[in-house]
Amino acid sequence: MPHFPVNHPARPVYRVLAGLVGLYILVFGVWGVALTAGDPLFDRGDNWALGLRTNLAFSLASVAFGIVLIIGASRRGNLGHYMNLTAGVVFLVTSILMMAVLQTEANFLNFSMSTVIVSMLFGLLLLGTGLYDKVGTDEHAEEERRLRHHPVSEAHGR
Repeated sequence: MPHFPVNHPARPVYRVLAGLVGLYILVFGVWGVALTAGDPLFDRGDNWALGLRTNLAFSLASVAFGIVLIIGASRRGNLGHYMNLTAGVVFLVTSILMMAVLQTEANFLNFSMSTVIVSMLFGLLLLGTGLYDKVGTDEHAEEERRLRHHPVSEAHGR
């Protein structure tokens, strides 16, 4: 069964990191929308925003993801935890799929290799922040710490 640390002491740092990733994605998306406005949705042109190649569809998706990540980072509950885990997986899967079709007509988001690399890095960062920003009661956190420090003795006591 997976173990997610509860009430990790560095949780605020992870939330800020996820918020900064969300802010970058939002700024990239807004810049990309302004740059590609009027182009076809899935254009494969030579439009670059903040060092990444984009088209209108990818820019609009980035605006949506940026807003979602900023909302998740600003919440104190586990909503941000689940949003970061989900967004991390989405970014990783998307980057791998887009890398597979990079030089084909199926590259509908107009990715370049730099976009793939940045998407993978953001996916890993979001997945990492999602692993450590779970919130729980103090009793739940204490139980997790107790089991982590004495797993063998606790297992025999049950």
